[in-house]
Amino acid sequence: MLKKDGIPAEEDVAIITPSDERRAAGPVAWVECFEKIPCDPCHDACPAGAIAEFSDINDLPSVEHDECTGCGLCVSACPGLAIFVIDETYSEEKALIRLPHEFSPVPEPGDEVPLLNRAGEEVGTGEVDRVQKPAAFDRTAVVWVIIPQELVRDVRAIGKVGGRP
Repeated sequence: MLKKDGIPAEEDVAIITPSDERRAAGPVAWVECFEKIPCDPCHDACPAGAIAEFSDINDLPSVEHDECTGCGLCVSACPGLAIFVIDETYSEEKALIRLPHEFSPVPEPGDEVPLLNRAGEEVGTGEVDRVQKPAAFDRTAVVWVIIPQELVRDVRAIGKVGGRP
């Protein structure tokens, strides 16, 4: 339960999950922001206008998934690390998730990484496909990780890169 342990309930996640049809169309942002706090950079970061303008800075983001192009600019813009772009069309067995990462060391393409769920528990392993870390991202790397399709609804972070301090 979110208020007790910081982990959203399945009902909370269901509300923000893009439709099956939209997920089948390619990469799409999942905005897992469940707390009203003064924040709105995701709206400004979205060039497609898929994240609605906030009427109050404390509003929760409202996403029109059919307008989302999956560009991922919102991922690094979110100071709460609550936005992910997931591509379930990557392959039949694998999906591609783009997630924010603010830990050292930053993984490199080809690294095998532990996959973590919302509670920080390891749920599998994935392979880093790409890492974006331009200065415009303000120290938030966006790591693209190839994951098993069955973990799409669970993976929300990666653990320490094996073999490196």
